[in-house]
Amino acid sequence: MTAARLKTRSPTSLADKGRTIAQAHPYVVAAAATVGALALSAFVNRHLAKNAENDNPPAGQFLEVNGVRLHYVERGSGAPLVLLHGNGSMIQDFQSSGLIDLAARNYRVIVFDRPGFGHSDRPRNVIWTPAAQAELINSALDRLGVSHAVVLGHSWGASVAVALALKYPQLVQGLVLASGYYYPTLRPDVVALSAPAVPLVGDVLGHTLSPIVSRVMWPLLMAKIFGPRSVPKKFKGFPKEMALRPSQIRASAAESALMIPDAFHFRNEYANLKMPVVIVAGDEDRLVDIDSQSTRLHRDVTQSRFHRVPRTGHMIHQTATDVVMSAINEAAEDR
Repeated sequence: MTAARLKTRSPTSLADKGRTIAQAHPYVVAAAATVGALALSAFVNRHLAKNAENDNPPAGQFLEVNGVRLHYVERGSGAPLVLLHGNGSMIQDFQSSGLIDLAARNYRVIVFDRPGFGHSDRPRNVIWTPAAQAELINSALDRLGVSHAVVLGHSWGASVAVALALKYPQLVQGLVLASGYYYPTLRPDVVALSAPAVPLVGDVLGHTLSPIVSRVMWPLLMAKIFGPRSVPKKFKGFPKEMALRPSQIRASAAESALMIPDAFHFRNEYANLKMPVVIVAGDEDRLVDIDSQSTRLHRDVTQSRFHRVPRTGHMIHQTATDVVMSAINEAAEDR
């Protein structure tokens, strides 16, 4: 009878004890629950990242350059054309746009996953400024036997293209800059996007909360970067899950943090660009104000040509692919 009574009372006693502990140490319990939730989300995000990489294997080849494993795709033959993607993106952005196939009819097209994006490494012992990436791209092109090329950079990739042209003017025979950010402005959004790049705290965020928040915000981000156009069907070829991996979120955050300082660094150097420069931007870009960026750059680079594309937003290579292809041909012909 006593034993039966004890068995009956045990669960209630344990529950009471649990409530007592929670009441006595609420912060400890809350902290333990938070740590558990973060650990679970980190495990899930790691699993999703591995699945994304398995579902999207490398489409090209690899080069080991200055200790960095760099992934690239090469198509076509003819004069070399180098494509540099924007922040948070990768080779598949240009591939899904159709620009690679279009350009490969007449050019030897070389497209890199910039450090930390797609299947390329991003060692932490380097601050990957546009200048540092330009040095890496130059070394990679040297390994590929490319001594001169037309270079196109989109968005953050335009900053790398500018750095490449300023540092290696003999290499860059023509420069195409699409939807770039060239002059420092007040950008509160950039501060928020930079959080996952903060040491330690950023690592925790990048492996736990940031991928979840990014998935929730993805439709809004797409509406902003493609607006006023809708997202084209061909963009379904872009591997969203690759972009939401913790490693790529951290790389993207680091580039957001560098955006304004690098624009400040280069703001007085654009007049030193002596090669043919073609600037392309959508006149309804919701991410970058083209009047304070592309229009101003056109004034500072006297030999440049500027194509302001109506009813087009930031992703101009996706929504006005033919215009971008024409800009490439224009830069190549003016060499």
